Amino acid sequence: MRALRLKGELAPSRIGISISKKVSKSAVVRNRIKRQIRAGLRQLLPRLAPGWDVVIGVRFQVIECDYFQFLQELEQLLTKAEVLYGD
Repeated sequence: MRALRLKGELAPSRIGISISKKVSKSAVVRNRIKRQIRAGLRQLLPRLAPGWDVVIGVRFQVIECDYFQFLQELEQLLTKAEVLYGD
């Protein structure tokens, strides 16, 4: 996964998920991946800094991930992009 961040005003952060047909031709699989990413983001929401526009681009290796790997990858990705507050 990759993230692109843009600094905006101090409005709530916005997050978009981009997943192409290269990841999977099946819409069912792509939507399942999006749901898992959204569920992981809900857990990280209290630590999310305000004012960011983040786009998460999903790569094809994500098909082998389970939910806990998603959560770990999202946390690392958003920490690296300096969008998450540290504990």
